[in-house]
Amino acid sequence: MKAIQFEQFGGTGNLHEAEVEVPQPGPGQVRVRVRAAGVNALDGKIRSGALQAVFPTPLPVIPGFEVSGTVDAVGAAVTDVTVGDEVFGWSDTGAYAEFALATTVALKPAELEWERAAALPVAGETAERVLNLLAIASGETLLIHGAAGAVGTIVVQLAAARGARVIGTAGPDNQDYVASLGATATLYGDGLVERVQDLAPDGVDAVLDVAGKGALEDSITLRGGTDRIVTLADFRAHQLGITFANGGQERSVKRLSALAQEAAIGKVVTTVTAYPLAQAATAQDVSDTGHIRGKLVLTVP
Repeated sequence: MKAIQFEQFGGTGNLHEAEVEVPQPGPGQVRVRVRAAGVNALDGKIRSGALQAVFPTPLPVIPGFEVSGTVDAVGAAVTDVTVGDEVFGWSDTGAYAEFALATTVALKPAELEWERAAALPVAGETAERVLNLLAIASGETLLIHGAAGAVGTIVVQLAAARGARVIGTAGPDNQDYVASLGATATLYGDGLVERVQDLAPDGVDAVLDVAGKGALEDSITLRGGTDRIVTLADFRAHQLGITFANGGQERSVKRLSALAQEAAIGKVVTTVTAYPLAQAATAQDVSDTGHIRGKLVLTVP
């Protein structure tokens, strides 16, 4: 089968198309004929080698954690899906490929496109996990740094559904987009503290940093301390006494299915930009900039 892989850590130039063996499902696994694969910031960090100390990855690597496609084969003890089912979920073997193995998958609603389905697993799980960690409640104000990205897009909507007011930072080109999700949009960068204080004179109750672009100090100022601040992207967190929460996945098929149903009827918006599998390096280059609207996905013909 065709797959995108790399044999050494470094830039996106190390990503290339290769012919590899089709994986065989083990007990509890299904094999998925991939139609779309999600691209995450974590993919680029693993490729660069920056996470080897905390997330050791043996080479060669087929990147990708999110997959949507059709069940092609099932392993022993699989009873919830059958060959031919349209599914999406988390890949066990790398999603940038024509076939991938998966243990945790949900049935894809017929109304949900392959690309939008592949955009949900990581962002949806992360969004719900951090909102629970921050204990966001109705009537509270949540500040999100990087509200226009894949996780930010979902967090804004789920927080608003809980009855919270959301203030979301983004670049100039994404102000209207963040507002369309239900947040009060503002620019990141110099003067952030003053802008947020003008928007929320009574203060913010919690802060989520998805961007990792040096906003933690401003967050501490706005909160008056480090309580109820979580970052998914700034590795200085522990030095500042802030919770780093880019891990500890709780992969629930039930919750993923519920989110997919909401996405299928337009109750939850998923915004995707798609690239063909052969352009995986281009997609990761874009992802590495950190200036993304919604989710990047790869499509597999």
